[in-house]
Amino acid sequence: MAKGQHLSSYQKKIVNRYYEHHGTIKLTQLQELISDLAVAETDKAKDKLWAKADQALSTLDIDKAKAIKIIEARDLKALAEFIAKINPGSKPPAPRQT
Repeated sequence: MAKGQHLSSYQKKIVNRYYEHHGTIKLTQLQELISDLAVAETDKAKDKLWAKADQALSTLDIDKAKAIKIIEARDLKALAEFIAKINPGSKPPAPRQT
């Protein structure tokens, strides 16, 4: 922090809770990105969303090689399954019936 900047005990608790739940926050962000990628129409929008997914994955304590492979392949299904394995409480989306 910058010199002379002090946090109250209440603010310190907020900051500590953020870092305690950082993994959960990033997993939620990744789940939202998966949904956004599924409905993205333009290549420019998809590029931006994949970059955000790459950034979010890089902050988690996961298998980096597998994450890089998924990002490079831009495989949405593999990303959803990978996130479901990381977060056992979530389920990958069911395939659509057409």
